Amino acid sequence: MAAISSKVVFMTTSPRTPSRMIPEIDLLYSHFQGCPWNHQTQVAFMDLLREKEFFFGKGANDPGFSARDRITRAPQTLGFVTLNPVIDLTPAGKELIASKRKEEVFLRQLLKFQLPSPIHRPTANAAGFWVKPYLEIFRLIRHFGVLQFDELMIFGLQLVDYRMFGQVVGKIEAFRKKKVENAGNYKRFVATCLYDELSDIYRDEIGQGRTKIRENKEKSTANFLRAKAHNMRDYADACFRYLRATGLVNISYKGKSISIVPEKYEEVDYFLQTVAREPYRAESISDYTAYLGNPAYPELLTDNRKYVLDKIVEEFPDLEFNRNASLAFLKDLLYGQVENRKEEILAEQIAAMKDYKLYDDISDMFGSIKQKDALYDAPLMLEWNTWRAMTMMDGGEIKANLKFDDFGNPMSTAQGNKADIVCDYGDFGVTVEVTMQLGQRQYETEGEPVARHLAKLKKEMNKPAYCLFIAPKINEACIAHFYALHKMNINYYGGHSVIVPLSLEIFEKMVEDSCKASYIPGPGQIRRFFEKSQEIATASQNETVWYRAMTEYAMNWLNN
Repeated sequence: MAAISSKVVFMTTSPRTPSRMIPEIDLLYSHFQGCPWNHQTQVAFMDLLREKEFFFGKGANDPGFSARDRITRAPQTLGFVTLNPVIDLTPAGKELIASKRKEEVFLRQLLKFQLPSPIHRPTANAAGFWVKPYLEIFRLIRHFGVLQFDELMIFGLQLVDYRMFGQVVGKIEAFRKKKVENAGNYKRFVATCLYDELSDIYRDEIGQGRTKIRENKEKSTANFLRAKAHNMRDYADACFRYLRATGLVNISYKGKSISIVPEKYEEVDYFLQTVAREPYRAESISDYTAYLGNPAYPELLTDNRKYVLDKIVEEFPDLEFNRNASLAFLKDLLYGQVENRKEEILAEQIAAMKDYKLYDDISDMFGSIKQKDALYDAPLMLEWNTWRAMTMMDGGEIKANLKFDDFGNPMSTAQGNKADIVCDYGDFGVTVEVTMQLGQRQYETEGEPVARHLAKLKKEMNKPAYCLFIAPKINEACIAHFYALHKMNINYYGGHSVIVPLSLEIFEKMVEDSCKASYIPGPGQIRRFFEKSQEIATASQNETVWYRAMTEYAMNWLNN
């Protein structure tokens, strides 16, 4: 049972990307079902997880802590796992693993998440929680049409009681009026508003001198408010990500806003009208667990057979099918047709990229990525935009391991067991890995997985393969590591690993050159680029010489 001392709405922040919990809870269930959830099983789980290709990250020094962080956050909070008296999956957890329509499963669980709950007890100093947070945030978005990230962070998270809805709406409306008056000075305006609201929310703690935070011995009000502001950003970011997992919202990455997908208005309006706003009054933890883990509750509009049937007929009028089929069949049929339509949308986008029609948009996006705080979810945008650039600049079959929504918009980044982008050029392949990480963290999180993903592609394709590694700035440890892999014949990695690191600025220059060229660059230039890297590495005395030479080569890659 977790104790909540927060005075704003608590949103689960682990994992940051909801879909990443799916293989992990499947692993937990497969190997530890029926076992007690204790330090021994927690350590054993982390030991097993670290060996899996879908594992994303390093894990903390304390494996027991890492296991608890991964399982007792979103998986338990959203009712996918039970840990007492023994480890098990709830029916909702089993549905999450088995169902094709995972967005629907996530939606049901988010709509049931409530504060307080038997597994999240507020402390004496916490807010008087009486709310289903995600349900009310959906209502807030639907009310305004578009909700800015800052509006959700500063005001939406104050909705600790659903009866405060009108009060929060009023605060957002006042904020929007003042924003017009502070045009041209938005960043300072937002910072002032956030700290003013936090000062009011935590006035008792500040007044009584209870401003010490765990990470710092200093008890200053400034440090205290800074920590609370950081928490607010984390909660707002988590809220965006988990709402996005339902497939019902659009994210404006440049505008940092969220809105309901117009085609989903009817579905959203249905649950806003039918799902009770009052938290469920559980008689016991087992009663609450049964309620939370029920995969059929709450009822959604997509549970209405007539609605699903009408949707198929309306959106796919030429489709022939058995109209007397079961609801489950009709749901799967609709899902399959939407997936096919998505592929057609992506094919149209790819055709436009290959004709260089999207060059200006791709270039502008790279510019926004380089501007700190210019975008919401810059890592996702970097991965998506690099895929678009690679598709545009050469003649291979370029696949992004992103998750796209029903309309071809990026939803989440690649899973940990795959390269970000895979390029097939016929007689050779290329993986492309991108990261926003800087400094030593870049090497720690990206170094080994990059080589492993390349080795996996070599084995799958059974032909030569190379890797392009792109980041805003390349860390020296990564340069040294990738240079060494050029020289070392390691069987585990399929021989020599030709991995070329480039700063985002240099990669942009390569893209620009391909656009300005009087011909369409082909796979030959791509392969020569990597072969040149191997030649230079073989002849170079150290990594600095190699990296400098490859940077210069990339700056003029089509003329070399």
